[in-house]
Amino acid sequence: MAPMLLEIITAERQVYSDEVDAVVAPGIEGQLGILPHHAPLMTVLQPGELLIRKGGEEAYLAVTGGFMEVLGNKVTVLADAAERSDEIDERRAQEAIEQAQERIRNRGSDEQLEEALRSLRRAQVRVGIARRRRRPGGPPGVGQPPPGSPQ
Repeated sequence: MAPMLLEIITAERQVYSDEVDAVVAPGIEGQLGILPHHAPLMTVLQPGELLIRKGGEEAYLAVTGGFMEVLGNKVTVLADAAERSDEIDERRAQEAIEQAQERIRNRGSDEQLEEALRSLRRAQVRVGIARRRRRPGGPPGVGQPPPGSPQ
């Protein structure tokens, strides 16, 4: 199968740019699997794991939301924030879970509850990706920068 170009961009940097075989992204309505020559698409992303498949290997990134466009044979992700698995500090992510859980217990308003729940979800995604990276026998390429990503 001919690869497609994937670009992941945040306000601060280009996180990833390379040809890939498949992308699985956390769409607002659920997981979206994108293969080369996918129909045009524009969607909102929710916080979650973004999976990149290239050459039989898989790599994971944590995204905190944003937008994804599929046009031609190119996928562009404009992420609020994105981190490769090797960039995630698991200890800090676990602390963020604990802080969010405390904010949920001591919420004052509905808005505070919603923000605490969003923070909890982001931190849980980051911990999950960090743990997958260090799990023996995990998917190949996990814990390595995705192929083609800037160092």
